[in-house]
Amino acid sequence: MRRTRLAATALALGLGLPLGLATAGPAAAAAGPMAFEPIKGSAYDQVTPDWSEPLVAPEGFTQKLVADETVLDIYGGTTDDLTDMNTVNETGPQAGRYLYRTHEVGSNGSLSVVDLKTGETKVIAQRADWSRLDGLRWTPWGTLLFAEETNGGRLFEAFLDSEDPTKITRIEERRKAGILRHEGIEALADGTVFVIDELNGGSIYKFVPTKRGDLSDGRLYALKIKGLSGAEQKWNSATYDKKVGAFEWVALDMDKVVVDADAASNAVNATEFGRPEDVEVIGDTLYVANTSEDRVVAVDLNKNVLTSFVEAGKNVPVENAGAKVTGFNSPDNLAQGPDGRLWIVEDNYLSDIYVAGKDNDKDGTADKVELFGSLKDPGAEISGIYFGKDPKSLFFNVQHPDKPKADGTWKITRR
Repeated sequence: MRRTRLAATALALGLGLPLGLATAGPAAAAAGPMAFEPIKGSAYDQVTPDWSEPLVAPEGFTQKLVADETVLDIYGGTTDDLTDMNTVNETGPQAGRYLYRTHEVGSNGSLSVVDLKTGETKVIAQRADWSRLDGLRWTPWGTLLFAEETNGGRLFEAFLDSEDPTKITRIEERRKAGILRHEGIEALADGTVFVIDELNGGSIYKFVPTKRGDLSDGRLYALKIKGLSGAEQKWNSATYDKKVGAFEWVALDMDKVVVDADAASNAVNATEFGRPEDVEVIGDTLYVANTSEDRVVAVDLNKNVLTSFVEAGKNVPVENAGAKVTGFNSPDNLAQGPDGRLWIVEDNYLSDIYVAGKDNDKDGTADKVELFGSLKDPGAEISGIYFGKDPKSLFFNVQHPDKPKADGTWKITRR
């Protein structure tokens, strides 16, 4: 993810929405292992590079360091480790014990692992030609997918030792899943993989392998909303919210995909969005965070309909950081919560964590959006939000903080 310091301006204040976030009392708070009473606003009045806990968080939660640069300093202190995405070994022996992380440096990118039982932290893969490693996903067939968020970015698949999941036996490049600016990755039990192209004008993609669990061969498709003109399919910051409705998955020219998937999607006039950054499937819905649009879209995979699930100015307030008005700005990473709700973190100042309620009235939008946490560090952003095997614990990364040697991973747990 790229750091943005975008602040929504007062032009959105005329929308008639509350400037603050409504807070629910304990009786109104959602039930479940991560039930919480929303915090009142972003950490505007608690900003400091001298913190012992990174988040302003709800009562009843404990924040604990997993590993930062005081534990493992990969780049020697001259460059932030840029700890980015998280996942654990979700299946197989000792499932949930090992936390894997990507590091988003410009070159000599690396994968690291934390043994959550012993605390041992180490680099398990590093290559000089890896640039801006970002997206990371454990697959249902027991491998790790990770990718580069850069022009010409590649998707890789790491195969692990069956006896020791901290050892990689081989790494394969998966060009047929698209050469593009990768960030979010999702892998389904049937073998389908969803990816996105992280730029203003990026598209949403679906890779269907010829054989489940074998990403060496298959077909890449791009999402195309029906009923739009060629010009309307293109990215436009003024008209993005019109990109809703029925869609189709359009097959791409695979000879082009392995060179430039964006060019392949342009050739079929696939729909372009504003910096799609992360993807998460919950049930039959694919959620995509479109950072430049200040919205998360919901892609119904059964009905083939796209809706605005969370959107600033519609079902969550607009942010005005200059006026210390809390709101939704630059959604970035997504995570599935233990109760099926969608967790969303911002790529902005100050970086907030939101939780979107379910769409119980079936209108395509979240019924409620609540503020869970806000980052105190003045230079940092949150990245890599992720729930492992403990439904009461959320992993998250603090990336490029002003606090020295604090780039790393934390866990927040409901007591």
